[in-house]
Amino acid sequence: EKWCEYYNEKHGVDVRSIRYPGLISWKTPAGGGTTDYAVEIYYEAVENGKYTSFISENTAMPMLYMDDAINATLQLMQAPSENLTVRTSYNLGGMSFTPNELATEIKKHIPEFEIDYKPDFRQAIADSWPASIDDSVAKKDWGLTYEFGVSEMSIDMIKNLKNKFCKS
Repeated sequence: EKWCEYYNEKHGVDVRSIRYPGLISWKTPAGGGTTDYAVEIYYEAVENGKYTSFISENTAMPMLYMDDAINATLQLMQAPSENLTVRTSYNLGGMSFTPNELATEIKKHIPEFEIDYKPDFRQAIADSWPASIDDSVAKKDWGLTYEFGVSEMSIDMIKNLKNKFCKS
């Protein structure tokens, strides 16, 4: 990030960069990282109707649905250079939620869904994360907007995962 800033200041290079929170997508199963519970919970809800969370029920972390990550990247790339005040990386905040909040939302669409909590070593990592990320500079500089909140994301995840598993 500092190299980006340097090349912008010294050589006028139009450098643009984004710092993403945890990303959520239905297209690929989770890989075992700390924020991956937010993908796993949907896969397990659709496939098995239950999930054991490795993060405690009230731990909030910042996340972003993949559609919004792609759209935000395009928004930044299309922004006029003169509007940009950050030449290291812009923060994307997305949304912050807890496993309990996700489970509550999933139950609106899969009423029989059950969740239990058995925090493991990833809980300490989650506790070191901020509960939310300030993206106000991106909103001010280039009009950052999001289309997906927890409700919209849940509808899209469940619909697409049901379609994915029905085709398998």
